[in-house]
Amino acid sequence: MTPGDILLVDDDDQMRRATAQALELAEFQVRSLSVAERALDFVGFGFPGVLITDIRMPGMDGMTLMTRVHEIDSEIPVILITGHGEVELAVRAMREGAYDFIEKPFAPRRLADIARRASERRRLVLENRLLRAAAGQRDDLEQRLVGRSAAMIELRSRLRTVGPTSADVLLLGETGVGKEVTARALHDFSPRASRPFVAINCAALPVSLIESELFGHELGAFPGAMRARYGKFELAQGGTILLDEIGAMPLDVQAKLLRVIEERKITRLGSNEEYQLDVRFIATSKSDLADQVAAGRFREDLFYRLNVVALRVPPLSERREDVPLLFLKLVQEAAVRHQRDPVPVPDHVIAAIAARDWPGNVRELRNAADRYGLGLGLQFADGRPDADLPARLSDRMAAYEKQLISDALALHGGSLKPVYESLGLSRKSLYEKMQKHGLSRRAFAGEGEA
Repeated sequence: MTPGDILLVDDDDQMRRATAQALELAEFQVRSLSVAERALDFVGFGFPGVLITDIRMPGMDGMTLMTRVHEIDSEIPVILITGHGEVELAVRAMREGAYDFIEKPFAPRRLADIARRASERRRLVLENRLLRAAAGQRDDLEQRLVGRSAAMIELRSRLRTVGPTSADVLLLGETGVGKEVTARALHDFSPRASRPFVAINCAALPVSLIESELFGHELGAFPGAMRARYGKFELAQGGTILLDEIGAMPLDVQAKLLRVIEERKITRLGSNEEYQLDVRFIATSKSDLADQVAAGRFREDLFYRLNVVALRVPPLSERREDVPLLFLKLVQEAAVRHQRDPVPVPDHVIAAIAARDWPGNVRELRNAADRYGLGLGLQFADGRPDADLPARLSDRMAAYEKQLISDALALHGGSLKPVYESLGLSRKSLYEKMQKHGLSRRAFAGEGEA
């Protein structure tokens, strides 16, 4: 049995090659990368190996990479390579979840021994997850896609059904509902979990370079093509490709994408040679693609090819009961991410969160949770601070009760009988509550229909 897989990240070419060679001699399968961001394409909940990364790197450093990896799966072992005199930094990293660290210069055998122990630990984690799943115990979907609403229970159930298959999937939902999180869950519940997950933002690809980015190119394929380059499709070989906001893809590229999905073959720009492609496609859209087809902005044949399995991720407006629980989880994550002590969330804050509309969905809620976790209070995206909110839960409930009665009075044109009957109150109770809230039936006369 081989020790396992290693994802090695180091911007120093010479150091990276020497370390990779030493690990390969120790019978590890090594994938070496010079840029930390690329590592996130290969890490998922089912990643079967260990991450080894240098701490000091331009752009995303090793500490940030470890944090991002642990947001995906907190049980992936991360071994940090530190420079001389960085022991304090390494100790802090250990407190924040690093498996171990090794200081330069190091003996290759020592790194191999640490990696072997980490790999064995990872193997046991994955085996235990499989055993728990086989025994019918809860998987981590409840942690990724939080919610007790019927809509979220249904979504998680369908993910468990569709995830292990090879079917391409279309994810629909408003901006910020968590379509990419859902796509990652589909990938991690599939047999491709140990292979790359490559996300492509179709709306952000430059039109002039979109084909080169997706399909790759050969040397001299166009002016400026100084060397051959793999496209994102080839980089995802064996794994999953997420086509985020596929409706933004130009029509001529849609035609080529349709051929790729149907035949699972690609041809690089400037080449006549076809390459077999073994990937799963997941596409997302915030708009109704059927409307796009009718407007001539999306190919009908591509729409039907993608629409075999369609999952809808519900907005927060359809699962309001999930908002408090989700906010508490996001505040906790923010505290960990920003290395702050957990911030208590009192009842009046929870009430304000639950009563508010969230048109930006989970993304907007996460931003509010981040600000709250940093100790900035309940600062909403529209700039309204928590000082403008009722200070007590009772005040929030009173405001909600007043709104319900006002809505019912407006609906029934100030007629009291249908109001107290629809609200399940006695006539006397309704009078008392109207007096308490300063409501007059005359103010609503003629506004609605009985």
